[in-house]
Amino acid sequence: MDTYAILQHYWWFLISLLGGLLVFLLFVQGGQTFIFSDGKTALQRRMIVNSTGRKWEFTFTTLVTFGGAFFASFPLFYSTSFGGAYWVWMLILLCFVIQAVSFEFQNKLGNVFGPKTYQTALLLNGILGPLLIGTAVATFYTGANFYMDKGAIAGFGEAANTVSSWMPYNGVQLHGLEAVLNPWNLVFGLAVLFLARTTALLYFINNIVEPELNERFRKKLLPNALIFLVLFVAFVVFVLLKDGFAVNPDTKEVFMEPNKYLNNFLKMPYLLVSFLVGVVLVLFGILKTVSDKRYTKGIWFHGVGVVITVTTCLLILGWGDTSYYPSLYDLQSSLTIENSSSTEYTLRVMAYVSILIPFVLAYIFYAWGKLDRHKFDKEEMSKGNHY
Repeated sequence: MDTYAILQHYWWFLISLLGGLLVFLLFVQGGQTFIFSDGKTALQRRMIVNSTGRKWEFTFTTLVTFGGAFFASFPLFYSTSFGGAYWVWMLILLCFVIQAVSFEFQNKLGNVFGPKTYQTALLLNGILGPLLIGTAVATFYTGANFYMDKGAIAGFGEAANTVSSWMPYNGVQLHGLEAVLNPWNLVFGLAVLFLARTTALLYFINNIVEPELNERFRKKLLPNALIFLVLFVAFVVFVLLKDGFAVNPDTKEVFMEPNKYLNNFLKMPYLLVSFLVGVVLVLFGILKTVSDKRYTKGIWFHGVGVVITVTTCLLILGWGDTSYYPSLYDLQSSLTIENSSSTEYTLRVMAYVSILIPFVLAYIFYAWGKLDRHKFDKEEMSKGNHY
């Protein structure tokens, strides 16, 4: 493998890791779905809001970093998906803008709408954010409706200066919204939503010290976890048994290969081990918390497991001669880490910059520890500086 290929694989790993971190941090959105169902009083609702409110910047920053890293390392995907399926991405962005506004203004002086209006907006963000992100990511497995004309880069081709075009779906231009018409995309979107809710419950159990709320969280943990597991297992079985979008390493031709993603696991057994380790950690965090009423550390095992599992699921899309963003309109327009990446020089320079990532992560852990030094209880809520 030459240096350029190594850099392409390295940057796909970083993109996958950011994706894993983002899915874990979606517990902020998942927690917002419990504001009214579990917050029976104004104080309890504020506890829920402030518990996740301390972390919403981490989720938003990771989302922006994920998009920025994708743009820098694989710009052809960015221009194709963000430029073509823009309705989906605009809705996701709108959800996060609503979240930021709601956190900041719900208890500001002069708020004429009242806290419940902004809390309702947080609830909508909590549902739509993970659902839309999951549905969009599922198209990495099921395909998207675009056409690539690379001759346009040099001013040639059918539409000069237009490299990628989003194609109509049954004669109607939906710009990405057609993803919701594939039931498997929705299955994965719902799996992400209930994973976010499950992670949020584990986080609340660790972060909020309020017996009444804690009892409600524990009662809801197992049902939400079971719904997530059913949806996730169904999607995993579907992906492992379906024909996948393979790439001929010699001709670079994209073709359909039976059980492609299962074959990727078998050809790269270290990814299979990683996937199984992640799943075991996810299950351990849930089951240990369910079985032991005094146990509150499940979020950490579960969280690490989520990051490992999601990272692995994304790695099998880009590694192993696979198209990570397949085209349903024209198979040869499908994107791979080879045909959609930046130049070797760009990837090399960014690789040097990526050395700073461990220091950034160390700062995040430090800031997280500072924010969680004081758990949420009635005494803590009586102090100022809360949403």
